[in-house]
Amino acid sequence: MNTTEFQVTGMTCGHCEMSVREEVEEIPGVESVEVSHQDGTLVVTGAEPVDETAVISAVQEAGYQAVRSA
Repeated sequence: MNTTEFQVTGMTCGHCEMSVREEVEEIPGVESVEVSHQDGTLVVTGAEPVDETAVISAVQEAGYQAVRSA
């Protein structure tokens, strides 16, 4: 499994988490998505490395900003 973590800004509630999760789950190859508005984290797991650009675009589509965590 390949896991990539992102920092997401702008999320304030469970609905925000759901919006991000729904967008990211549509990316081919994504097997699981963990989102926390409290920590501002997004953890994406797939069998192959997930396209970071696609994840960031999906988060933007949901209305938030994301950057890969160091």
